[in-house]
Amino acid sequence: MIGFILGVLSAAVVVVYAETYFPSNQVTYDNTVSGLSSTNVQTAIDELYNTCFPKTAGEQIIENAGLEKDEYECRYFFTGGNPNNYVTFNNEKAGWRIISIECDGTIKIMRDLSIGLMAWDTSNSNNWARPATLNTYLNGTYYNGLNNTAKSQIVVSNFSVGAVTYNNNNMSTQVSNENSNLWKGKIALPTVSEYIRTNGNKSSCGTYSLMDNNYNSCISTGWMDNNDYWWTLSSYADRSYYVFGVDSIGVVAYGFDSFSTGIAVRPALYLSSEVKITGGTGTQNDPFTLE
Repeated sequence: MIGFILGVLSAAVVVVYAETYFPSNQVTYDNTVSGLSSTNVQTAIDELYNTCFPKTAGEQIIENAGLEKDEYECRYFFTGGNPNNYVTFNNEKAGWRIISIECDGTIKIMRDLSIGLMAWDTSNSNNWARPATLNTYLNGTYYNGLNNTAKSQIVVSNFSVGAVTYNNNNMSTQVSNENSNLWKGKIALPTVSEYIRTNGNKSSCGTYSLMDNNYNSCISTGWMDNNDYWWTLSSYADRSYYVFGVDSIGVVAYGFDSFSTGIAVRPALYLSSEVKITGGTGTQNDPFTLE
């Protein structure tokens, strides 16, 4: 195909350059001089670019670590029974796990083990932004106890605190409901939908109702479950004092009064987009490192 480009306009003389375009798949590339392995022009360009500008660790994680693109939001979730998503944060080696990588470059992580048994709100309210007792503790005493490096890596973000309808079977609606009410802060908890969406078996465990019906199999295909009773961030839509938790067999349970003190707390937070993953393979013995 021939294309024309107007060139220099001087003294009323128009110089016209002719340029020929060929589809790249019809052109071969002599790689004997460059040492590149590609013989196709486009792949040779791609190979040269990747050689000169290698991908960052974060980009490699998205492409190579089995992250699953979410169908409801612009997020990439680590899914499955035990993905390689361990990370060292606050000098706690493999003490945290990556929930998701967001499209704005931030990384959402949660603590693998509980920091203790606490009430969600001693006033028996399920309004996180009130602020709930646990909100105050996590963003006060707990945050202040982190080391300075960890504090500098946390970014203030929006957390979804909208109420969830019990045993619903529509994840799209549930995500919309959670996102209908946002709270901005440093530290909170995972939501019910995040617990469900990190399960690798979408056909059997991809909604609240499915997970409730198939909990015996779902417990082995979702990494967030840790055989403990722990709080989520999600309140119960039809009660002013119930908050959803996850019980010891992996079932999302709504019957937790927010003043209950026997529930484990696993903080969740966002790392700044400036934070880079610089090493590790994400296993428990070789967790990702941050810089």
